[in-house]
Amino acid sequence: MGIVAWILIGLLAGFIAKALMPGKDPGGVIITMLIGIAGGLLGGWLGKVIFGVDSIDGFFDLSTWITAVIGSVILLAVYRLVSGNKHRHSHA
Repeated sequence: MGIVAWILIGLLAGFIAKALMPGKDPGGVIITMLIGIAGGLLGGWLGKVIFGVDSIDGFFDLSTWITAVIGSVILLAVYRLVSGNKHRHSHA
């Protein structure tokens, strides 16, 4: 798959991750989209390392989408933890 396909998958995976984890994010929609792109790459890498699955077989392959969404959810959760802690400490 080309880089444009990975960006598109990442954007959609970020949207799905946001739908699965509703709430206010400090960075807004742009940061959520960037997290989706990075999460798609992270999910693909984790799928290959942990399960030996080649998740970049194709744009319409289910494993590609599942790993991208899982990676996006992981990164969104980490981002919320990190940015939430900084936000709380600044008001203390």
